[in-house]
Amino acid sequence: MIKTGVNKAMLEKGKISTRQLTILVTLLTIGDSILVIPPSTTHYARQNAWISSLIGMAVGLLAIYMYSKVAKLYPKLTLIQIIQKVFGKWLGTLLSLLTLMYFLVVTVGSMREVGDFVTSEMLPGTPIPATLILFILIVIMATRLGIEVIGRTGEIFTPMVIILFLILTVAIIPQMEIVRMLPILEDGIKPVLRGSISISAYTFLEPVVFLMFLPYVNQPQKITKSLLLGCFLGGIIIFLTIAVSILVLGPDLTTRDIYPSYNIARRISVGGIFERVEAMIALLWMLTLFIEVTLYFYAFVLGLSQLLNLKEFRVLTLPTGLILVALTPLIAPNYSYYNTVFDNYWVYYVITFGLFLPLVLLGVAMFRRALSKDLKFRN
Repeated sequence: MIKTGVNKAMLEKGKISTRQLTILVTLLTIGDSILVIPPSTTHYARQNAWISSLIGMAVGLLAIYMYSKVAKLYPKLTLIQIIQKVFGKWLGTLLSLLTLMYFLVVTVGSMREVGDFVTSEMLPGTPIPATLILFILIVIMATRLGIEVIGRTGEIFTPMVIILFLILTVAIIPQMEIVRMLPILEDGIKPVLRGSISISAYTFLEPVVFLMFLPYVNQPQKITKSLLLGCFLGGIIIFLTIAVSILVLGPDLTTRDIYPSYNIARRISVGGIFERVEAMIALLWMLTLFIEVTLYFYAFVLGLSQLLNLKEFRVLTLPTGLILVALTPLIAPNYSYYNTVFDNYWVYYVITFGLFLPLVLLGVAMFRRALSKDLKFRN
């Protein structure tokens, strides 16, 4: 454990349990991935995308373990406070602002997905701002109520998410054909590895945001197990989602379809009675995406409050929410532009803050500890 000298004021007074932490990590890992990841992964790995998801999950588990090591070195500090502690006032402030910008961009991108999905698949003709305003008001309410309420909300959502996912998976089994997964590794391992980079970044590195919340876990000695379990459970659901998409649609249709999971649900027909259940996958996705947006939104306002030495972070929720609604169409004017950025640049952006930044923080902390031990030995 490293002694800290920065402001330790706890703007958030609430605590979450290790079970709630596991649930939140699981829901965040599922997040928007359940709907948008299958096309981006099958684009590279084709019918072997399920292998890419397993490799991505292994990378994610290693990254999660690294996050827990960073948190244990600075147990009472959030990510923004750790950056300021490690890099000092000026460089630390600059890196903190860039990290906050990352939180903000993830939030805006996720909101853009909500707006596009609702207006294109569920409520055609509805203005996107109307959808975004309603969505962000709920996010603001959850953020103002605090991390404890978000943790309990995750507990309420989890049974619904599991039941909906199991119903959809079991009901589509008659339409699965194993031949669509063949041949295995036809073009070698390179396309599979390329696909695993995408899924690692989009799905398994986004839990870096939990470095903002780990000081609020009531049993810090158990955070490693909770984080790893949450990532594993979320990874299993993503693996099954990709596998089902390939088994039902095949790699070509999965790649060309914007929302393959949603359209698979449209194919479900059991006895001519249980059919057109795509609303269930929409509900499942909305629940997990709500948790993702809320956590990133919360991390942004909490981190900005710590950077500005504010006494209360809730005063930033409403203005930040309004800015997000205004930024959403500016950052991504249309879905094609969003997809282009998502496919070509987003992976590097996420790797920078989800992998390199924690790795540098861990390296600097370990170097300082080794140097301190050496100086004590010499004296």
